[in-house]
Order: sequence, then structure tokens, then C-alpha cells
Amino acid sequence: MMELSPINLPGVDNKRPLVIAGPCSAETEEQVLTTAKELAAKGIKIFRAGIWKPRTKPGGFEGVGSEGLPWLKRVKEETGMYTATEVATERHVFEALKHGVDILWIGARTSANPFAVQEIANALKGVDIPVLIKNPVNPDLELWIGAVERIYNAGIHHLGVIHRGFSSYDKKLYRNLPQWHIPIELRRRLPNLPIICDPSHIGGKRELIAPLSQQAMDLGFDGLIIESHCNPDCAWSDKDQQVTPDVLDYILNMLVIRETTQTTENLTELRKQIDELDEQLLELLSKRMRISREIGQYKKEHDMPVLQTVRYDEILNKRVSQAVELDMSDDFMKSVLEAIHEESVRQQIVIMNK
Repeated sequence: MMELSPINLPGVDNKRPLVIAGPCSAETEEQVLTTAKELAAKGIKIFRAGIWKPRTKPGGFEGVGSEGLPWLKRVKEETGMYTATEVATERHVFEALKHGVDILWIGARTSANPFAVQEIANALKGVDIPVLIKNPVNPDLELWIGAVERIYNAGIHHLGVIHRGFSSYDKKLYRNLPQWHIPIELRRRLPNLPIICDPSHIGGKRELIAPLSQQAMDLGFDGLIIESHCNPDCAWSDKDQQVTPDVLDYILNMLVIRETTQTTENLTELRKQIDELDEQLLELLSKRMRISREIGQYKKEHDMPVLQTVRYDEILNKRVSQAVELDMSDDFMKSVLEAIHEESVRQQIVIMNK
């Protein structure tokens, strides 16, 4: 079990949400200082800005580099804010520390690479600084936990993670799919690890920041990291997902923060009903699998293949339509049916190979 220390910073209220805000990229000294001063006036205590910007394809703005670090130092001196930036290499770590950056985070592309994470971990040995780790680009919980463990083993115990969603070809509403069940499972596995939500990268659109922030709070997340720019429409990177400090202040003031320590006595009866229904579900699934094994035996005796695509497609379409009528999402029902079908096929294969 990791012995983690809370990310408590002098002068920063120890309450939800911890807010980290600032532009996607540090573009010019004027832009950095203007944004920082506007955010400080709204009560924001931690300023973020990308100094090195890993881009998906070459040719885009990849950050001003070390030239921007003195700008962050000026932010600290002139506003009293803490500063945070992303690091992806050993050199980034050394440069950021040399210029007094207070919080480092490891980006999604970097956290997906154990070699890169270990390089950063080695550079951090002997340093006492909060480090936040974004989820890997793809939904791989073990890889995410592995990155946390590498940094922890370097002696960094002021740790947290940033949930920024997961890449997908099927974009639909979000830039990155939230897949909330993954950070929820991370919390179950590492209950003392602070989780910060990045609604800017999940949504990819400024109008989605408010509802995503509220959802993160409803799920008990500890903080928010939101991209805020003094003039978002002129931003050099990710302009569509940035908001002005005024809009950010409005979003934060509209959040409903529900207590996480409320008594649950009034939920006892409802939870008892859930337990009973779960037991019934397990019994029904067991009966369904027994019938699947009988079908497997029939297929074996009649030299039929296990996979019957037409039948599976028919079940999938019919059950998904029924689920939607019963106020359940089609994506949820597809996931459930896919899992049930996979187990049914596995059981039939066992029968066929006996």
C-alpha cells in the first residue's frame, strides 16, 4: 500500500475542488502574465502553462521551450501563485526545477511509455515536489498505475493523477472519451490517491467544461485542471477548449459540491435492495450460461460452429432497443451483451473441446 502525502500547499484551501488553471501553452510573456493576473484576481492559486508541447503531428506549435520558464517565475513573484507545467524528459525536469516550478505533471503520451516515465522518476530522486500523472492515451489502468508506482518509488509521495479521457476513433461528443469507470476503479485500488479531472481535454469544447466539471465533482474527484487564456480565440494551441478567467470563475461558482463524508444510514435499505437484485442477476446469468453449455453440447453433436454471427447480431440489436426504451444507454447495453456473449462463447468452446 502506498503511503501518500496529501497535496497541501500553504495558502491553498484544503477543500474540493483543488483548482489548477492557465493557458494550454505559454505563448508570450505578456500573455502569461496577463492571464495569471486575471486568474489571481479570481482567487486561483495554482497557475498552469505548457512550456513544452508534444503535438500529434509535426508542424504545429510545440511550445516556447525553456525561454518561457522565467515567465512562470515572474508569475510567482508578481501574483504569489504556485506554478505547474508538463515535463516529458529528464532535461525538462531539471530545467523546471531550476526555475522554481512548484508542481510537475506527466502527460498522456509520456505516461504511456514506461521508459520515459522511469527517466523522469530517476531525475526526480531526492526532490520533494508534487507530481501529477495523466492517464495514458489508451484506456490501460495497469499502465497508469505503473506510472504512479515508478514515480512513487523515486521517493515522490506528494502524488496525484489527472483524468483527461482516452483517445478513440469514435469521437462523437467528446474529444477524449471519459470512460469514468477507469478512474473509479483507480480510486478503489488506490483510495488515497488524489484524482484531478481535466474537462478541457475530455470535452475539447469550452461549452462542455461546466457539465464535465460538475460530473467530476459528483463522482468525488478532488480537483480540476482547466485551460484558461486571456484571449482564447487567439490561442496558439487548443483554442476551442480554453475559457477566459471570467468564464472560469462563473463555472466554478456554479459548481455544486456535495459532501463526501455524509452519513449513509439513510441509504442502507436502498443498498440492501441493490444487493438482493445483484444476487438475482448472478442467478439469472448462471442459468443463462447453463443453457449456453447445453447449446454448446448440441453444436458439438451436430458439428456446428460455436459462433453464430446472425443470431448474435439479432440479439444485440433487439436487446439494445429494449434497453433504450427502459432508460438505459445503448453503449451500456452493448458492453453488457458483449461481455455476456464472450463468456457464452468461452463456455461453449470448453464443451466443444472436451
